[in-house]
Amino acid sequence: MEMRRAGTVDELTAAEYLFDHPVRPAWAQRFLDTPGHHLFLAYEDGSPVGFISGVETVHPDKGTEMFLYELAVAEPFRRRGTGRALIRELAALARERGCYGMWVGVDTGNDVALATYRSAGGKDDGSCTVVTWDFE
Repeated sequence: MEMRRAGTVDELTAAEYLFDHPVRPAWAQRFLDTPGHHLFLAYEDGSPVGFISGVETVHPDKGTEMFLYELAVAEPFRRRGTGRALIRELAALARERGCYGMWVGVDTGNDVALATYRSAGGKDDGSCTVVTWDFE
């Protein structure tokens, strides 16, 4: 398996089946152009099989942490260490960029995601509730 940082819209479009919705070129370019936005792709035999995205968040009294925005692995490549490898890739970048930590929100009952995050060294502190606003 090979890990590469995404740098072009074409790379993201080629991995579109891994995303929740079709890749919109203008949004993809904006993501790639925005400082502190990161996306790694996992490849097997030259084809994308997974991705992880992260966004650096900065606060005046806390410094910078990495928000693990999304992780996806194609079904045939799950339970083979792909997700764990992607998480470790993003965590290594976070450390390199001086982040003091990394976090992710997980849907209630998503035991598969929790197991993946734990296998990559994360811990569930059990103290988080996510509150959302929909603007559409």
